[in-house]
Amino acid sequence: MVGRFGAPYGVKGWVRVVSYTDPPANLLIYRPWRLRREDGWADLEVAGVKPHQRGFVAQIAGVTDRTAAERFVGREIGVPEDVFPDTVEDEYYWKDLVGLDVDQCDGRRLGRVSRLFETGSRSVLVVSYEGGERLIPFVSHYVLEIDLEARRMVVDWAADD
Repeated sequence: MVGRFGAPYGVKGWVRVVSYTDPPANLLIYRPWRLRREDGWADLEVAGVKPHQRGFVAQIAGVTDRTAAERFVGREIGVPEDVFPDTVEDEYYWKDLVGLDVDQCDGRRLGRVSRLFETGSRSVLVVSYEGGERLIPFVSHYVLEIDLEARRMVVDWAADD
């Protein structure tokens, strides 16, 4: 997932776009956009995208009025994986971190990464375990090792349970 649609913009079918990419403008170069539906992902034809305030607005092909644009509010935007550039050392896509087992540096299992979110200053891992979730900042001070092949992450995080 690289973004989501926000509220309609104007009366001609444009809709606000929230980018999850870093930097946010990278969303504009990733194509084709795909729309998450209940039965999976579907290609989405975008007629235009332009910057607006601190984000973007998009015109979806065939959507010409505000009422039609409202159908897209909150819908997730994805792109095929092969459009992403390769990562460099110690750089990860969120999609690669979700599902990793998370172990404390003393070997105790803390849970599994269920999702990430951005606070504005850093990314945060949501680690789910039986009975709850714990939030761990995704910074090198706490995240000591990531092994994508073994689907495992080692952290230095005080767990009270």
